[in-house]
Amino acid sequence: MTQSGIDYGGMMHRAMQSLIADVLRDVARNGLPGEHHFFITFDTRDEGVEMADWLRERYPEEMTIVIQHWFDNLTVDDQGFTVTLNFGNSPEPMRIPFDALRTFVDPSVEFGLRFETQDGDDDEEEDADDTYEEVPADDDDPDDSPGGGEIVQLDHWRK
Repeated sequence: MTQSGIDYGGMMHRAMQSLIADVLRDVARNGLPGEHHFFITFDTRDEGVEMADWLRERYPEEMTIVIQHWFDNLTVDDQGFTVTLNFGNSPEPMRIPFDALRTFVDPSVEFGLRFETQDGDDDEEEDADDTYEEVPADDDDPDDSPGGGEIVQLDHWRK
C-alpha cells in the first residue's frame, strides 16, 4: 500500500511479471509445449539489459525477440531472465530484466500482455474499456503468426 491508498497498478504489474517468470521457468525446465512460442518486446535502453553491442546499435530503443525453435541457456530469477538466441548463426546471450518488458505475446493461444510506462500523470477520465486491445500484426513478425489477441494494459492504473 502507498500513503494515498492501495497501489493496484503496481500490484498488477508485479503479478503480470510473476506470471511471465513462471511461464519462462516452466519452459526452461520442460521446453516449449505444442505450438507455444513467445514474442517478447523490451526496452533496450533499460540499465539492466545486457546484449551484444552490435544488437544494441541495431535496436537502440526497443527490440522484439522470438523464443521458439532455437534458444539455449534460458534461466529465470526474480528480476529477469537470460537466454541465448541465434542471430544469423551467431549465438548471442542476453539478459532482460522484467522491468524492461513492453509486451509478451504467445500467438499460438492469442495471449498477450502489454506493459507501458508513462512519464506524466494518468488521465483519471480514461474509460476502463481501454485496458484491453487487439494485438496489432507486426510487419516484422513471420507471415504465419496470428495477429490478434487480448492484451492487458497496466498503464491506466500506474502512477
